Amino acid sequence: MGSLKAAVGRTSYPGRCVVIGMSPDGQYAVCAYSIMGRGVNSRNRVFVIDGQGLRTRAYDESKLSDPSLVIYAPLRVLGKHTIVTNGDQTDTIYDAMAAGGTFEDALRTRVYEPDAPHWTPRVSGLITLSDAGFSYKMSVLKRMRGEKDACLRSFYEVETPIAGMGHFLHTYAGDGEPLPPFEGEPEAVTLAGGAEDVAREMWEGLNEENKVSLFVRFIRLADGETETRVVNKLG
Repeated sequence: MGSLKAAVGRTSYPGRCVVIGMSPDGQYAVCAYSIMGRGVNSRNRVFVIDGQGLRTRAYDESKLSDPSLVIYAPLRVLGKHTIVTNGDQTDTIYDAMAAGGTFEDALRTRVYEPDAPHWTPRVSGLITLSDAGFSYKMSVLKRMRGEKDACLRSFYEVETPIAGMGHFLHTYAGDGEPLPPFEGEPEAVTLAGGAEDVAREMWEGLNEENKVSLFVRFIRLADGETETRVVNKLG
């Protein structure tokens, strides 16, 4: 199990990153989400708190050329559930679960992003609080190589989180043309300290040129109270 800083910094362009786990003291569920960008449209963004959730917003509206894949709600809260994703599938999951459906069923209605030639994977996570503590799920939807219309769906579930451990998913295996998709399973990483510490370690690990924004939330298991950190390169 490596450090969070080393994991996010292993390549210059991991893309959009989701981390879910448990604080080292065992008292909090932890989630983090970060975005990166190579072009003006992607780099021209900030995170803003929206009620219990989070939204992306253009920093300079005059530079926003295409909002379709860059403006969305990465995080929404539905009762005991916290949903974090890298796109508008956040709303798909929220709506399905609000109607009595499941995380998995919601994502079976979606595929990878339609941004040829990259076909960016959709990475998603779900934290569910319970009387026993919490559990979490993660998912990757990505294009099967050589098959334009085939989607490979992977689901992971952690029923018993471990204090000080998180799992890290990201969209790309590195930089390139086209961007190579994420491979493998969620990577186990160490979560050290509180919300401020996790935010600092992750932000410092991300590539300086490409990083855009970062969000970290600690959810106290005893009562559901939250502690949040937002870091934006712009503004």
